[in-house]
Amino acid sequence: MKVFVTGMGIITSIGDSVESNRKALMEGCCGIGMLKGFSTRYAETLLFGEVKFTNEELRNMAGVNERGVSRTSLLALHAFKQAVSSASLSHEVISDSKTALIVGNTVGGMCLTDELYKDANQRDTGSEYVASYDCGSVGIFLQQKFGMKGIINTINTACSSSANAIMYGTRLIRKGYAKRVIVGGTDSLAKFTINGFNSLHILSSAHCSPFDANRSGLNLGEGAAFLVLESEEVRDNKKVLAEVKGYANTNDAYHPSTLSDTGDGPLLAMTKALEQAGLAPADIDFVNTHGTATENNDEVESRAMISLFNNKVPAFASTKSNVGHTLGASGAVEAVYCILNLLHQEVYPSLNFNAPIAGTGLIPVREYSKAPLDHIMSNSFGFGGNCSSLIFSRV
Repeated sequence: MKVFVTGMGIITSIGDSVESNRKALMEGCCGIGMLKGFSTRYAETLLFGEVKFTNEELRNMAGVNERGVSRTSLLALHAFKQAVSSASLSHEVISDSKTALIVGNTVGGMCLTDELYKDANQRDTGSEYVASYDCGSVGIFLQQKFGMKGIINTINTACSSSANAIMYGTRLIRKGYAKRVIVGGTDSLAKFTINGFNSLHILSSAHCSPFDANRSGLNLGEGAAFLVLESEEVRDNKKVLAEVKGYANTNDAYHPSTLSDTGDGPLLAMTKALEQAGLAPADIDFVNTHGTATENNDEVESRAMISLFNNKVPAFASTKSNVGHTLGASGAVEAVYCILNLLHQEVYPSLNFNAPIAGTGLIPVREYSKAPLDHIMSNSFGFGGNCSSLIFSRV
C-alpha cells in the first residue's frame, strides 16, 4: 500500500512556516546565534539555533491560556496546526478513531525544570508543571486539544525519534491500523540537554561546519515539524506532496553516544531502506545527511555512504548548518526539507564547508541549485546507535 504526504508544518530558527523555511534555505540563511530565551552559563560562549519567539508570543499565536504548557508543546502545536490545515483535515477527521498521532520527542517539559524545582520548594500543593515534564506530555497535550481518539504514541530514540515516528506512522497505515497518521517531532532548548551535550565535549562555540575537515562540534537547536500521512484510500483528490517510499531502523549496539568507526548501523539502515523501497543505490538523487559536524558522525556517515554508493556518492548536504541539531525534531524537520527538494526540484547548500575530511574526500553541496530529483534519502542517527533512514519519492 502506498503512503502519501498530504500536509506539513514547521517552525525552526529560520522560519515559522514551510514557506519561510524554504526561502531561508534557498538564500543560505543561518538561524544559529547567541542564546536569548533563557539564562545559562553557556549563553555567552556557545551558539544555538533558537526559535525567534518567546513563550508568551508562542502562547498568543496559538491561543493557549493554560499554565504548565511547555515550550516543547507550544512549538509542536504551531507545526501541528499548519500540517493539518495544509492537508485540509477537519476537526471531525482529526478526532476520528482511524486518525493516529505519533510524536518524536526527547526533552518533553525539561525546559521547565527551574519552575518545577521552585514549585517543589515553595508550594505545599502540586505543580502544574509535573504533568508537562515527561516526553509523552506533548502527545497528550495535542490529543486533548483536538479530541483525538485514534492511536497515540511517543517515540524517544534520541536524534532519530521523529524519523522513527514517520516510519511507525507509515507502518500503521500499511498494516491497516490507521487510515491517516499525523507524525512528527518537537524539541526545545533546555538546560538539561545543553549541559548534557556539553559534558560530551561536542558543542561548538562557532557555527557548525558539517563534513569539514576542521569541524569543531554541533550547535543545538529547537523546533517542530509534522507531516500528515494518508493512505490511497482516504487521500481523495488532495495534492500529494510526496510518497514515503522506504524506511529502515537499525542499531549498531556499539556505544551509548558514538557510532561504530566502520559505520555498520548507518550502512545497514540505508541498505535496508533501499531494499524496502525497491530501489538501487543509483536511484537516490540526493541525501539529506545526519551531518552533525561532530568528529565521529561525519566521518562515519561519509564512510557508510562511500560503501553504499560504491564511491559514487550522490549530492548531499546537512541542513543542521542552517537550524542546528533539533534533536528529537530533526528527522521530521529534515523530512519537510526533503519534500521541499522534491516539490521544487532544488537542493539547498550545506553551510560553512571549506575542506573535505582526509580519507573520505566528500564535498557537500555548497550552492543552491535546481536539479532533477525523484528519490531522496534522509538519515537520522541517534544515541545508542539507533540509526534510521527514510526515502521520499516524487509523485
